[in-house]
Amino acid sequence: MKNDTRTDYLTRDSIMKLLSDAEVASVSTAETATALTDGDEYVDLKQLAQGVQRAKGHAAQMGRVLPRKAVHENTWNKIITQLEARPPAAAS
Repeated sequence: MKNDTRTDYLTRDSIMKLLSDAEVASVSTAETATALTDGDEYVDLKQLAQGVQRAKGHAAQMGRVLPRKAVHENTWNKIITQLEARPPAAAS
């Protein structure tokens, strides 16, 4: 497994472990939405290197998005900490 792929997997796993049962349910409900509202912050779990993103009229794939509004503020801050702790992606 390539290091970047392994790092992404471990980061995704650690982020998901931060969520309470209620937050997991909220995220699951958010996944059924067709799109985020303009300006909504989210993390794309398949593109972690992009960090926190804001919805801007484009449709993010909801099945892989972790919207800020679906988790408690304390959890969101822990997610940001996890993302900032990620080693930078290797140059191709």
